[in-house]
Amino acid sequence: MRQRLATLRQALPSPALALKGAFLWGAAMGFNALGSLWMRGWQSMPHMVALTSIFALGAALAFPIGHTLQALVARKARPESRFAAAFLCFALATICVTAALYALQYRAYYAQWHGALLSPSWVIHFIFTTAGAVYQFAVIGLRFYFPWGLAALFALSCIYAARPR
Repeated sequence: MRQRLATLRQALPSPALALKGAFLWGAAMGFNALGSLWMRGWQSMPHMVALTSIFALGAALAFPIGHTLQALVARKARPESRFAAAFLCFALATICVTAALYALQYRAYYAQWHGALLSPSWVIHFIFTTAGAVYQFAVIGLRFYFPWGLAALFALSCIYAARPR
């Protein structure tokens, strides 16, 4: 048990790295989403700001998670394995956290039509509203990561691959 805790402790980013990485990764994904929305001709500035904020906050919250996961997966690995681990872990963490934030916002909007808290009707509404939001994010939201989000992910993975262990 102590060995597992020590391994987990070593995998966690330092507070300075977590803050710096969260800021930079969040800014990169936020600007990427803003650029994608602008290139697609969105006219509604409040919606652009809201979606950009969700993408930026999702990436910022995902950075320490992605860092920790890649450190656990790629312990004592060769550079190409570290690249693959970073690519996969940061992509999954960023997408999952951003989808969760999107689902929370989506659910907050539709909560006005849901039943009383913890009633059977509320549980059904909660499950299906959340599932619908995640599906909508997968179908519509993932395209906002292309092409520059993918390029940023590639660059971040290269940085992690080049880092000495």
